[in-house]
Amino acid sequence: MYRIRFHGRGGQGMKTASRMLGSAFFAEGFEVQDAPRYGAERRGAPIFAYVRADRAPINERGIIRQPDLVIVADDSLVAVPAAGVLGGMTSDTVLLINSHESPDTWRHRLNAQSTILVLPEPFEPEDHAELPYAGAACAGAAAQLLGVIPWASMEQALRHELAELAPAVIETNVTRARTAFERMEPHRGCVREGRAVSAADYVPPNWVEVPFEAARISAPAIHAPATSVEVKTGLWRTLRPVIDYDRCSRCWWVCSSFCPDSAINVDAAGRPEIDYDHCKGCMICVAQCPPHAIETIPEHDAQAAEGGKE
Repeated sequence: MYRIRFHGRGGQGMKTASRMLGSAFFAEGFEVQDAPRYGAERRGAPIFAYVRADRAPINERGIIRQPDLVIVADDSLVAVPAAGVLGGMTSDTVLLINSHESPDTWRHRLNAQSTILVLPEPFEPEDHAELPYAGAACAGAAAQLLGVIPWASMEQALRHELAELAPAVIETNVTRARTAFERMEPHRGCVREGRAVSAADYVPPNWVEVPFEAARISAPAIHAPATSVEVKTGLWRTLRPVIDYDRCSRCWWVCSSFCPDSAINVDAAGRPEIDYDHCKGCMICVAQCPPHAIETIPEHDAQAAEGGKE
């Protein structure tokens, strides 16, 4: 069975990439599972999607813990433990990264025995405030590395999954996927099918028993209120909303009401303030503000400006 994981950030097309690859497998007569894995995360948050493919019925369920191929659309995720990019990798796993760094550099950084490859042309958006949409390129490269999917099936799957988009967008993605597919030709078939996972080999975890004190002394944090404030979800942001108070009409309710994360508070004078520690950059406030008093700037520009003031 082939087991493939796609890692990226919300907005980079990893869910679509897994569907493309899954559809291409299906066109070649494989039994297929493909699914994304994420919760309430929004744009910029680490997510992953996975694909299983086999000539026989697939009885495995759940996330892939022992991947044969790991594709990473954003190399900044490799160092994020919560992203789980390296989870379950062995010396037989192939790691494909969308990065400007060389495979040797990554091999040295990770001290890994795995085969490490990079996309021949790392994709970046024209506007650096946006996330690089590399889904089609990652899917095309993966199809070549697997060695069992011809380009015709990959193109058919890509056009099917993107059928609702504009023709120019579809053609751009077809070109990106084909470029990646052709450039990875020297490594065709380097991904091998992983062995079957037997339930008889399952080893239960070594649980650590933690004595539980009376709730009045030490209640689990999950039962305590206001703990989510400790999670700085603003770190996911690539775009920052900024309020122009000269244009703000002090309507006191629109931006704060529409913010899905309650990251905008309004003081007694009707002046809205954005909690950047928890603003994820969804830009709903920008779209909803009646006087257009909220503008969008790249997060890295905002951080650079803040650094210059210190």
